[in-house]
Amino acid sequence: MSFSPDSTESLARARADLRMGVPVVLMSGHKGALVLAAETLTAARLAALLAMHGEAALTITSRRAETLKARAYDGDIARIALPSDAALGWVRAIADPADDLRTPMKGPLTTLREGATHLHRAAIALAKAARLLPAALVLPLSDPARFADEHQLTTASAEVALTQDLAPLNPIISARLPLEVSEAGRLHIFRPDDGAEEHYAIEIGRPDRASPVLARLHSACFTGDLLGSLKCDCGPQLRGALAQMGAEGAGVLLYLNQEGRGIGLANKMRAYSLQDQGFDTVEANHRLGFEDDERDFRIGAEILKRMGFSSLRLLTNNPAKVARMQETGLDVVERVPLKVGENRFNHHYLATKAKKSGHLL
Repeated sequence: MSFSPDSTESLARARADLRMGVPVVLMSGHKGALVLAAETLTAARLAALLAMHGEAALTITSRRAETLKARAYDGDIARIALPSDAALGWVRAIADPADDLRTPMKGPLTTLREGATHLHRAAIALAKAARLLPAALVLPLSDPARFADEHQLTTASAEVALTQDLAPLNPIISARLPLEVSEAGRLHIFRPDDGAEEHYAIEIGRPDRASPVLARLHSACFTGDLLGSLKCDCGPQLRGALAQMGAEGAGVLLYLNQEGRGIGLANKMRAYSLQDQGFDTVEANHRLGFEDDERDFRIGAEILKRMGFSSLRLLTNNPAKVARMQETGLDVVERVPLKVGENRFNHHYLATKAKKSGHLL
């Protein structure tokens, strides 16, 4: 019997290490690379990296590269050659668009076009999974296993970091929870095997598993759901969906911990700051290095299946959610509109969702 972590558990450790600023070693077969998250990098560790032999690269996404006018020879990522005199401020400026308008010229930037990119791509995936800015310093190592052992660093599989498979979701507990909209409420907790955030299902009444259930996939929004933010329509949608389920006597609301369209609260606030500079929500995400939407709606589909549902009436204005549910094998018999919460602060935000993300508003 082994007490050592498996590949999934090692990846969870690697995410936590990057968030703390601790380097990790990504492995692919006998090859490997030292990886440091740009956001949590320290001057001391940058100096140590620059003192090592090898071709270190500051890896960013093609979205961020487009903003910086850097050539992305590798398709979805770009590897910027790390200058021998690189300073911490320079690395942060490449990774974080906060001062782009004040100092738009970051270069000249030399991007690499030769060599393998598998480990660099895995480093970006790991940074995203850690809810950090998608930028990482990557240095190939000649003996990665030995280096990790000497420096007591976590090693993780690049293949696991890049996998598109959904981590199994385990039902942990459910308990009765009387709510304002219905005294017949029940909260279910689901925990993924990969150490990521837990997700919740709020069941109203006793929905018939043999009939289409009124359901909503609601992504967590701390600012809208808890603080009553007027920048989005999330809070009104949450309360409106629960109210409709309470009025009908049955339904399931999935509360998925995918804040900020899957980029995390800190990065969402970075996007808000960029919006204050005049960029819309999609442009802000791109400048940060993210896609329009980084969420994985398969999580919601898996929870519904675990709860015994196979068909649903989906409360949403987003056709992409309908498509994702159908792709997983769930039968969406009806899209139920949920048009609430528009105000003078979020008018342009909603218009962007309609124009660029296809929401039916």
